[in-house]
Amino acid sequence: MERDTRIAPSSSNSVKVRVSRISSMTDQDTGKPGKSIELVQVKQQRQQPFVTGAFGGGGDESNLIRNIMSQFQSMGFMPFGQNLSGPPKVNLFLSESEYDLLGVRFEVNEVYDMILRDGSIKFEKSREGV
Repeated sequence: MERDTRIAPSSSNSVKVRVSRISSMTDQDTGKPGKSIELVQVKQQRQQPFVTGAFGGGGDESNLIRNIMSQFQSMGFMPFGQNLSGPPKVNLFLSESEYDLLGVRFEVNEVYDMILRDGSIKFEKSREGV
């Protein structure tokens, strides 16, 4: 039996994240420069159910991020620590060219909407208050 892991199509298929840290790095495999960007989920003042299928009829953003992180980990995209206490985090490791292709200039402490749709991730500077 297949599980439906799609996110319900609506404007609420995004999660607010704050840029916690940006640092320069060198890719150990290629030796090329890149960026390490740490994003931390921002708790919103009100919570709305927004997922269907395998995640149930509702849930909060933390559970969605934990499920997404677990899926990324199972696909081998990025390692996550076993301790998920505290706000969920996403670490992006991007080459300079990947960072340019992303089309977003992250700034520390700025809040962005991380939009998950059709198998892609998009970032937009948040227009709403937190």
